[in-house]
Amino acid sequence: MSSKLLEPAGAHLSSGSSEPLLEPGRGRVGARVKGERGLQASGSAPGQSKMAEGERQPPPDSSEEAPPATQNFIIPKKEIHTVPDMGKWKRSQAYADYIGFILTLNEGVKGKKLTFEYRVSEAIEKLVALLNTLDRWIDETPPVDQPSRFGNKAYRTWYAKLDEEAENLVATVVPTHLAAAVPEVAVYLKESVGNSTRIDYGTGHEAAFAAFLCCLCKIGVLRVDDQIAIVFKVFNRYLEVMRKLQKTYRMEPAGSQGVWGLDDFQFLPFIWGSSQLIDHPYLEPRHFVDEKAVNENHKDYMFLECILFITEMKTGPFAEHSNQLWNISAVPSWSKVNQGLIRMYKAEAGPETGPEFMASDTVLWAPSLDSWPAFSSGKGLLQVFIGPRASWIPSAECLEKFPVIQHFKFGSLLPIHPVTSG
Repeated sequence: MSSKLLEPAGAHLSSGSSEPLLEPGRGRVGARVKGERGLQASGSAPGQSKMAEGERQPPPDSSEEAPPATQNFIIPKKEIHTVPDMGKWKRSQAYADYIGFILTLNEGVKGKKLTFEYRVSEAIEKLVALLNTLDRWIDETPPVDQPSRFGNKAYRTWYAKLDEEAENLVATVVPTHLAAAVPEVAVYLKESVGNSTRIDYGTGHEAAFAAFLCCLCKIGVLRVDDQIAIVFKVFNRYLEVMRKLQKTYRMEPAGSQGVWGLDDFQFLPFIWGSSQLIDHPYLEPRHFVDEKAVNENHKDYMFLECILFITEMKTGPFAEHSNQLWNISAVPSWSKVNQGLIRMYKAEAGPETGPEFMASDTVLWAPSLDSWPAFSSGKGLLQVFIGPRASWIPSAECLEKFPVIQHFKFGSLLPIHPVTSG
């Protein structure tokens, strides 16, 4: 069995292996990673050579001593400073590893309910405990009275505590022989909960949490047989804590596109949640705008839980406050929804046959041409006819948005250097 994650869909990875979920240091075998504040560690770290076919490493809970290896960890820093720098991001090892991680988890949860039975490792339990601590700190830091309705300043007090304790929290998850990785990994945790200056939260912060989990995979803390629990137990708990933050401190959406955006705060649970619903015996995309269907099934599917949260937070007709989601409900199958959302997230170019059109920017599905009488032309919009449908393409959603990626940080685990073959 291959230990690679970076195949297009990661379908070859099973949920019954203790292999690393990501191949450590792909293309950098045995290399030291250069950078400011280099932190050398010994142990099972990135830079270790790939396992032989079918070989097993000890499970993450094993007390077996890790073989000696050398890795220089660094404090991640921003590398995307101008719009032309976006090309470096799309060619980087970080981008390849991040997308591979997202797609493998997408494949792992396909057709599975949140109540599906899966293995929960010690590392997963420790991550949930970390998130429980963040939740408890919200209770200990109530919002303050202030004139402004949004952006409660008590959030800054909460964030200051995380900023101070992040490395200690991560150290509870990372084994001692990888202690030198903690400062690097902790940066992504701190980046994943919102911005303390603007008191806002968006898909860039969500991406930082996914990067945090990706780094834990790359150093071997999380393994192949953790992949379902990563989404269903860890990421789902993260969503609960973030929603509590958003409601408690009335956080602003970071870079929201309003009615043209998929959601004010999240994107990944729509991708993984649509994968859960692929080949469902009776729930179709059209059902997620049905209140009864959502209320009866939201505890089993992340996508429907997202819809429920939106309806709790927003008033008025769903088609008006969440127009893009409403249009997506016209897509005939969950597999096409899933494929389209992945392309939206990556902003990947290339038209596809079928009821939706994949273009160089965000895809917006329209149920009929009559739905869009006011948008026959306009700056930045492209009209495409496919049979009875029209698709309108506004801006990219996440990974091709400079305002999002300019804040992404690169280190030794998610490096800015171009993808290396091998």
